[in-house]
Amino acid sequence: MRKNLLIVLLVIAANLGIWALSNRPTPVEPWAGRINGFSYSPYGRDDNPLENRLPKPESIDRDMALMSQYADAVRTYSTIDGLEVIPGIAQKYGMKVTLGAWLDQRAALNKREIDNLIDLGKRYDNVTRLVVGNEAILRADLTVRELAQYLRQVRKAVNKPVSTAEPWHVWLRFPELVKEVDFIAVQLLPYWEKVPFEQAVDYVLRRVDELHEAYPDKHILISEVGWPSEGNRVGASYPSLTNEARFVRQFLNVARERKLDYFIMEAFDQPWKKAIEGTVGAYWGVFNANRELKFPMTGAVFEDQTWSWQAILAACVALLPMLLFALRFNNLRAHGQLFFAVLIQASASLLVWTLFVPAHLYLTDLGVLMLGILLPAQLGLLMVALINGFEFTEVLWKRKWKRAFQPLKDDQGRTEWPMVSLHLACYNEPPELVIETLNSLAALDYPNFEVLVIDNNTPDEATWKPLEEHCARLGPHFRFMHLKPWKGFKAGALNFGLKRTHPSAKIVGVIDADYLVTPDWLKSLVPYFDNPQVGFVQAPQDHRDWEHDRFTEWANWEYSGFFNIGMVHRNERDAIIQHGTMTLIRKAAIDESGPWAEWCICEDSELGLRVMEEGYQAVYVNHAFGKGVAPDTFGAYKGQRFRWAYGAVQILKRYWSWMLPTALGGSGRLQPAQKFHFITGWLPWFADALHLVFSLAAMVWSLGLLLLPQFFEFPLAVFLFPTLGMFAFKIMHSFVLYSARVPCTLRQRLGAAVAGMGLTHAIARAIFAGLFTKGRAFLRTPKGENSAALVRGLLMAREEGLILLALWTCAFGVAFEYGIQVREVQFWTVILLVQSIPYAAAVLHSISSALPGGHRDTPHTELATA
Repeated sequence: MRKNLLIVLLVIAANLGIWALSNRPTPVEPWAGRINGFSYSPYGRDDNPLENRLPKPESIDRDMALMSQYADAVRTYSTIDGLEVIPGIAQKYGMKVTLGAWLDQRAALNKREIDNLIDLGKRYDNVTRLVVGNEAILRADLTVRELAQYLRQVRKAVNKPVSTAEPWHVWLRFPELVKEVDFIAVQLLPYWEKVPFEQAVDYVLRRVDELHEAYPDKHILISEVGWPSEGNRVGASYPSLTNEARFVRQFLNVARERKLDYFIMEAFDQPWKKAIEGTVGAYWGVFNANRELKFPMTGAVFEDQTWSWQAILAACVALLPMLLFALRFNNLRAHGQLFFAVLIQASASLLVWTLFVPAHLYLTDLGVLMLGILLPAQLGLLMVALINGFEFTEVLWKRKWKRAFQPLKDDQGRTEWPMVSLHLACYNEPPELVIETLNSLAALDYPNFEVLVIDNNTPDEATWKPLEEHCARLGPHFRFMHLKPWKGFKAGALNFGLKRTHPSAKIVGVIDADYLVTPDWLKSLVPYFDNPQVGFVQAPQDHRDWEHDRFTEWANWEYSGFFNIGMVHRNERDAIIQHGTMTLIRKAAIDESGPWAEWCICEDSELGLRVMEEGYQAVYVNHAFGKGVAPDTFGAYKGQRFRWAYGAVQILKRYWSWMLPTALGGSGRLQPAQKFHFITGWLPWFADALHLVFSLAAMVWSLGLLLLPQFFEFPLAVFLFPTLGMFAFKIMHSFVLYSARVPCTLRQRLGAAVAGMGLTHAIARAIFAGLFTKGRAFLRTPKGENSAALVRGLLMAREEGLILLALWTCAFGVAFEYGIQVREVQFWTVILLVQSIPYAAAVLHSISSALPGGHRDTPHTELATA
């Protein structure tokens, strides 16, 4: 216990250390002087000139009072819509104004701007320069000739220096424009030029020198210079708060040295600019939209000033779960304790980080909506990671299994064996397949059993008559029953068998029609019923004839993972899933809990749950006593999994109150550990359903990014990292556990992974069908179907193929439209491609049956539905 507590303390210390290491202060050259000027747009957090939400004069007054503490001048961009008050308010605080007029293709607006520019330029002495238009040539709103006419009009009317603002290359390209201005107002924003931050200030100086060399007689004003604190990465340009602080402080010192004339871009963050410049447009301010200084002008700079509080909060959130785990699960090796403690702490840290990141962002309404969806999804993702991690930890590092059941050896001194009634329900099965099963049952080394063969609604007498004749040849212990018409599907047939069971039978066994059992099946498992608390004994489902067929080989090992890992783990807390073959059930338990459920498509799991609810225990012996034929087309394979998932939802809808803790009104008698395993066992299937939801949402969002960029922005990276991390964790979880517990090769593990992922869409559809419908037809799993042709293989995965194509198209479209060099585009493209992997796996597995790789020599049956 001391060792476990030491591990907890070690993990907490490591957590604090990692937070500190990743948030080390950045040493930055200090700035102690005054700033020449700020580029100033007066819009607050809730203002938006595009929607005519304009600032009030008192807000502008507040801004000017704040800016005057740091700078001597401001540069503006418009003279209308309330901004005409800026020169007067600036004069009140002793600030000079370089007054700007906004020009575009609207002639009436341009006239208003120019008239106001002239009027304000004449009226206020603190208006020292006039800027006619901002990047109008760059946007191609005006030609050089048209802009020159506006420049001449203003120069003629106002006796103050006049220019226009354009990037450096526009000035170099149009020397005729230089002749029309009194000074060159140049926009120098290295971020938009994809310049690495380390070279940004040198880049600015180099461009200024170029202009000086080209136009030595013209004064140069750097009308915009700065760096954003947040947003998309453009090429090698990376926006961050520390980069903005370093750029601004470094530039200010160099500008003082070289006596540069400049305006820092910009005074305040402008959230409304996201609609026209993308995410980064909102984050150029030295102050945030709440008018708070984003970084100090002296001393070290932290990317996140609140990191220490986040680190402490993350440690506090993780402390109690880690302590409880250390105290409760002390049957683990140190590696296991350390691994799960790290997983708890990492989950807590990620959760805290996720909650804090949006605090300094300006989210649109759609952004807030996405945040409301993604935050709960993130929490669910972390829960799934912890649940998978718990299984991973116990399976790998548990010192001793308390319920590790083995086949019992034949007791030579035993003289009495309870009677076992074996029930085999079949529908339209190839007679030669069932006859093989009957022959294997006849060879059982057990003195006291009967076999009831219940044929349920097979229409063709030529199919079921050979079974009746073969049962007669096998003797009185084999009884054949043909039911037509009969309701209730397999459960109905099994209930008919219960009524025909020999009165002295103490145990009922169920076996599928294609299983070949070993002679020692009953003698190895029946003795467990000597314990009156045992309600049923389960052996794993296993398969045969898969060795020379790629499709069934992958499917076989995918099944094997559940029986060698999941069932072993569940058995430790008496929470196994009963499945409808190779199972033995105490007859008294059936009498107490009730017969097979004809309303449920998974009558086997449903009965097992009810038997446990009656207080009986279950035994799982991880030893294959029988092998059946695996589905050999993708349609059959995913149809079977659809049935299992749909049945799970049916069970959960009916018995959900059994799963609640007693304190919350739970009505069942299941133990808390049993409830945990049943809920967490179903959770991955609901995660598959969410995968479909998020895949569709990702496609819709991608279309929004392409068609309505003014409303849609890229999701926050804080929500994308965990998705990729969870995918990597699931792959690692599967491969490591398979390596430790499933006796297959690396190639077979890869095949099992493809098979498992390929079922994601089928499971998702089943979950939604189960949630929103009351009943589904029973889908019998076809046995021995011939491999499909390639076209049929594609058709069986047509939905998955279409979604795959759509996701790939969205990924290509977004990358092409925005440029793959943008960081957020890279993340989003990777997310779309990762989302597409299960659909790609489905297509690959579906067509694998048509690829060369062997063929099982088994009878053919058609997919049958009742």
